[in-house]
Amino acid sequence: MAKPIKILVTGGLGYIGSHTVVELQQAGYEVVIIDDCSNASEAVLEGIAAITGKPPHFERFDLREKKKVIDFFNRHPDIKGTIHFAASKAVGESVEKPLLYYENNLGSLVYLLQQLTGRGRRSFIFSSSCTVYGQADALPITEGAPVKPAESPYGNTKQIGEEIIGDTCRVHPELQAISLRYFNPIGAHPSNMIGELPMGIPQNLVPFITQTAAGLRKELSVFGDDYPTPDGTCIRDYIYVVDLARAHVVALQRLLEEGNQENYEVFNIGTGTGTSVLEVIHSFERVSGKALNYQIVGRRPGDVTQAYADTSKANKTLGWKATTALDQAIKTAWDWEQKIRAL
Repeated sequence: MAKPIKILVTGGLGYIGSHTVVELQQAGYEVVIIDDCSNASEAVLEGIAAITGKPPHFERFDLREKKKVIDFFNRHPDIKGTIHFAASKAVGESVEKPLLYYENNLGSLVYLLQQLTGRGRRSFIFSSSCTVYGQADALPITEGAPVKPAESPYGNTKQIGEEIIGDTCRVHPELQAISLRYFNPIGAHPSNMIGELPMGIPQNLVPFITQTAAGLRKELSVFGDDYPTPDGTCIRDYIYVVDLARAHVVALQRLLEEGNQENYEVFNIGTGTGTSVLEVIHSFERVSGKALNYQIVGRRPGDVTQAYADTSKANKTLGWKATTALDQAIKTAWDWEQKIRAL
């Protein structure tokens, strides 16, 4: 029996990382997680094991510690693929602490790539973001859309991160890399064993909705209803987190196969459908049977009016497509919220 391929997942206890670990293990890969638990809990390992029947290997350390990164790869020379989630991701905090974000998000990426080059053929998937597009000139957004000046240090780290990977791949043809530009992940695993666990005040819409409905927040603020959209609120592309996690598995499979022409590719990962803030609220009210306490307030500086993906490249090249309806994804988020409040 062939030995399973070993894959490193950095930030594998986080929201998207943990769901991806589940999909990797269910696809037959052996997974090793590195996470410093600065924005995640070791308890997530129990959820992963409950779903898959097998706990992944886990090492707790900070990827900014270069010597520990070197030591890790010396101890695991058989790692064939790396999926890199580990990064600080709060836009507001990045504005206040730019050097922290540049050190954490770019330093760790450089240290990983240094270890992945010169070891023969290796595969690398980068957790990128649709923030690289800013307010796109045309919708839906294709991978060929211009990368706009970043609105925050966080967004800039994603742009620079992609440039670092592209530059590295140009001189290291043995490195096979893909950047996945996520749109807006939502929901929780259908098992209700893992889900989003925001630290402090949620940065994203759906956990703020579920926390408001659960009584943790007084009300939800809707930032502006005077945008040039059908109902006046901002439009985004909300993708179910399990669909997103599965995109990483098919991207990894593409990298591990021999014979692809380019050694660095970029894909949008979204649903291809734009949904307004009010439509998300109404979806929640439908699936929960609860009226949500929300208030229309002034616009928030820096908010993009509309952003949704053209996913045809991922659909055609990767053979991947988001399949989960908004109401279904929202229901998993609400089920998860109720579970963690009951603990």
